[in-house]
Amino acid sequence: MGKTVLLIEDEQNIIEAVSFILSRDGWEVKTHANGQNAMEAVRAREPDVVILDVMLPGKSGFDILSEIRAEAQFASLPVLMLSARGQAKDLEMAERAGANRYMTKPFSNAEVLDAVRALVPS
Repeated sequence: MGKTVLLIEDEQNIIEAVSFILSRDGWEVKTHANGQNAMEAVRAREPDVVILDVMLPGKSGFDILSEIRAEAQFASLPVLMLSARGQAKDLEMAERAGANRYMTKPFSNAEVLDAVRALVPS
């Protein structure tokens, strides 16, 4: 069985593009579009990797990442953060919060695929 990605993102065009490229590569892609109950989605879906947008309705990606890291079951879950903000301080915040990778929008589909493959080796 393939590996599972949970994509927590609220922009439909990004959801479609990332879902397409990862599905084509054999990943099972689950999606969730708001921050408020994102942690419930992580618990319910138990993904192999999370792709997490920084700016979500209801709760920030940084807050969600803190919640993920606070639960022993998910403390080492690989997380790729996506953000429209590419300043050094944003990258530092992501690293401090425990992100494994940080990618700024716009990004290429190949970059996302390479990052996910690197985070979850086959």
